[in-house]
Amino acid sequence: MPREEAPEFFIRRPRKVERRVAYLCLGSNLGDRAGTMAKAVGLIARTGLRIVARSSLYETPPWGPVPQGPYLNMVVAVETELSARELLNMLLGVEHAFGRDRTREVRFGPRKIDIDILLYGDEVVAEPDLEIPHPRMMERAFALIPLAELAPDLAVGGVPVRAALETLDRSGIVKVDPQPVTY
Repeated sequence: MPREEAPEFFIRRPRKVERRVAYLCLGSNLGDRAGTMAKAVGLIARTGLRIVARSSLYETPPWGPVPQGPYLNMVVAVETELSARELLNMLLGVEHAFGRDRTREVRFGPRKIDIDILLYGDEVVAEPDLEIPHPRMMERAFALIPLAELAPDLAVGGVPVRAALETLDRSGIVKVDPQPVTY
């Protein structure tokens, strides 16, 4: 019996997938902060994102009006084929795995883990629940210091990260000895 050709809708065609580098800012100020951050980076790596670079940990004063303890912050560069929306959803899942429920927390309050997308390639995204570049990153030394460690020549909206950092108060931000990489 002669072999028939598959109908057109069954034929798989390769699709071009663009890989982008995204910069993620992680923060934690509850419990074993360094351990939580290491586990979160490990979980991010296990989702299929490729960790390209990882900054040092920085102890930073809390941001916002709620009294709380200091944070540990870091920036991780990841390579991904996910869209910005898919990346956000995946990162919300990582936060959820650590018990975070954004709908029940105090804005700018303490948290076990916080993961923000600072940059997604050179794309600009303006949606109600997703803005890239992160809308307040250029005002926050706790994000720019580790970002500048990874990408010192990076510019956001035409403004070099290092130049923006020069205008910010960096007092109270201390580089912590590097933690072992576990992912």
